[in-house]
Amino acid sequence: MQDDEREIRQLVSTWMAASKAGDIETVLSLMADDVVFLVPGQPVMRKADFAVAARAQSGPEAPQFDGASEIQEIKILGDWAFMWAKLTVVVTPPSGAQSVTRAGHTLSILKKQSGKWVLARDANMLAPVPNK
Repeated sequence: MQDDEREIRQLVSTWMAASKAGDIETVLSLMADDVVFLVPGQPVMRKADFAVAARAQSGPEAPQFDGASEIQEIKILGDWAFMWAKLTVVVTPPSGAQSVTRAGHTLSILKKQSGKWVLARDANMLAPVPNK
């Protein structure tokens, strides 16, 4: 595996671990300043929007996040790369109510910025998974 692919896989691993730990600043550091998130049925979200939403869901009364990302493909084209993954996200409310699981695919575009891979665009096609 080449270094760039290894760095991109590490970015995903860091993102997942930071999300689980509620480490918003680390997650934000993995994004380009002009990042764009596309989610069905929602307006386009930019980095500032993401930060506001993430901070609103932080603190002692915050929901707990967990999940898994299975990278299916990474293609690197110079200082740009794209990848798609199978993603599962589990959100557990602080009240102990039943967790909500969403799963599906993501398509992400990354760019190398100051020698570091960051997320530039992300299309998230997660859908609710029925509780068993």
